[in-house]
Amino acid sequence: MDALMAAESSQTLDRGLRLLRLLADGHRGRTPTELATELELSRPAVYRLLTTLQKEGFVRRDGDGRVHLGFAVLVLARAVQPLLREGALPTLRRLAEEVGATAHLTVSEGEDGLAVAVVEPSWTDMHVAYREGSRHPLSRGAAGLAILALRGGRTGYVATEGQLQEGAHGVAAPVPGLPWLEASVGVVSFTSLDPAVIGPRVATAAESLSRSLA
Repeated sequence: MDALMAAESSQTLDRGLRLLRLLADGHRGRTPTELATELELSRPAVYRLLTTLQKEGFVRRDGDGRVHLGFAVLVLARAVQPLLREGALPTLRRLAEEVGATAHLTVSEGEDGLAVAVVEPSWTDMHVAYREGSRHPLSRGAAGLAILALRGGRTGYVATEGQLQEGAHGVAAPVPGLPWLEASVGVVSFTSLDPAVIGPRVATAAESLSRSLA
């Protein structure tokens, strides 16, 4: 009996996690019927999952009855940020020293980008002071635009000039292959950055970080 109950609990947990991953992928609400179809579950089973997850704040329903991720997910995301920062620092440090520009990891929080890790190069006379905790709309700056590109299924690098700070040049690439994370790795500098040269290096760093976090 205990083994049967443990198996049922494990199955329920697996289904709940699959449901949350589904809601995190695509950034649009889904109806319970759509969830049942995509998860290949019955509607009663999906409603039971939603009842539990909504009670704990991990999902929410909008006025049209569509299901979205709940704000409790943000609480978990903030708890993970220190671990994410620690995991990203070696990659960012190598990139900053190689390129000679301030390197950063930016993650999405809704429609904003949040810088969770920043490393400045040690050997340059002048570099951009980019603060950890800086926040900006995803629609402005290379870091945010790279995350939006990831949402659209694109993984190439993005280059911008002067969008977040006058005279600043930015190049960023999305961190690919991690369904649980929307993020980009980028560099920013007051000196001109050749996207054709810097872009592939930033993209390589983003791929390296993805492998280390997988």
